[in-house]
Amino acid sequence: MTAAGGSTGTAVVRELRSRGQEVRAVVGTPRARPELDGLGAEVVVGDLVGDPAGLPLADADALYLIWPNFEPTEGAGAPTAFRAARDAGVGRVVYHSVLRPQLRAMPHHAAKDRAEEALDAAGVPWRVLQPCAYADNLDAALRTAAETGELRSAWGVRQAQSLVDLRDVAAAAAVLLTEDGLDGGTFEAVGPERLTAPDVAAAMAAHLGRPVTAVDTRAPEQDSYAGRCLRTMFEHYRAHGFTGSPRVLTDLLGRPPRSYAEHLADLGDPA
Repeated sequence: MTAAGGSTGTAVVRELRSRGQEVRAVVGTPRARPELDGLGAEVVVGDLVGDPAGLPLADADALYLIWPNFEPTEGAGAPTAFRAARDAGVGRVVYHSVLRPQLRAMPHHAAKDRAEEALDAAGVPWRVLQPCAYADNLDAALRTAAETGELRSAWGVRQAQSLVDLRDVAAAAAVLLTEDGLDGGTFEAVGPERLTAPDVAAAMAAHLGRPVTAVDTRAPEQDSYAGRCLRTMFEHYRAHGFTGSPRVLTDLLGRPPRSYAEHLADLGDPA
């Protein structure tokens, strides 16, 4: 499991451990990670970005490859990791991609599209998970809304997103890592609703018991690669939204994905 110290990696490790799976959790630095350290995984330091060919893959049955978010080396580094998995005799690679990677106007989508193309030719059994935007990405905005009564939306107030709960993404990842009969499949992980920013604000208001208004804003200009990714992403969302069908995720989970209201209910008091 790469990038295991991030929010997605930790969620997948937690789900796998809940299913009794042994997990080697690869992190970039040896600093303390209380949420990950308490899950009972084998935590190993490895330089995924600097040396993707050097991943600790000995005796691994499967590799779940997450590249660090908005990191510019993914397009070249992920294929190197796929080849390393093949050479190490890993039985299965699951790649954490993104919904509609072919939207190459967004640099991070383009990188994942190139990685998916390389995976198909890597010579190892593979599956791809393509998540939509996470409901969890708005948890900090919920706390702000509780204080100010505003949801500041960098994707505007007209177009919708199909927000997916990270726990459902992690459960889908666990299925792809552990179940047979799915090789060569590309699986979308999409939430059950198409929500505009005003829809999200209304759900927050119901959860908080106070009015919340969606306010149109824009992400600050940044010259970094991550900044360009964020800017082009939000401009795409503003113009076109980012929605899909929940049917594939429903089939993987054996139940409907969590709604945004269910996500909020599980958060409890935002304080």
